[in-house]
Amino acid sequence: MTVFEAVEAEALLPLPTRPFTLARRSAATVGPDIHIRVGRTLYSVPWKLIGRRVDVRSTATMVQIFCDGALVKTHAALEQGKRTDPGDYPPEKIAFQMRTPLWCRTQADEAGQSCRAVIDHLLEVNALYRLRAAQGVVGLHAKYGQMRLEAACAKAMTVGDPSYRTIKGILVADTETEPEVESRSEHPYRPWITSWKTGR
Repeated sequence: MTVFEAVEAEALLPLPTRPFTLARRSAATVGPDIHIRVGRTLYSVPWKLIGRRVDVRSTATMVQIFCDGALVKTHAALEQGKRTDPGDYPPEKIAFQMRTPLWCRTQADEAGQSCRAVIDHLLEVNALYRLRAAQGVVGLHAKYGQMRLEAACAKAMTVGDPSYRTIKGILVADTETEPEVESRSEHPYRPWITSWKTGR
């Protein structure tokens, strides 16, 4: 005790203000989908690290991801499921995700009423599942222009098939301004068939 009080006591550091946090160390490889698996949870990592081996420090509240000793990502811990930061995706992927139904409708308005009608039709039911088709339709203006896109949408609505495939096919064939052939109520060969049956 004499030695402690004379030598060691002054060398002691004060107790930390926060309790010690238990952490678990692990390693993982960043997958093509920009995620790593830590326990039962997937966490996103910046896309430039796809295929790289990273180190993980996980606690009850936080998951830190290191590459070559540098901290590259921090997530709030999740017991099970998936945590994704959209900013971790490549720029082209981020741009795709920003093309929401509202974005599609706004772009369609710039092309015209028919284009907007097509987009409204596509997004009327199961909008999230048909969002890619809507994005595809409004994206056609980049190659064909808004006037041709509007004309193609109008023609697709007229024939009763306002789908991405039909609209693109019209534009590829350059037939958006051609008039529709009126459907006949009779079979085109009806007179000949009638004559053959009656012997006339």
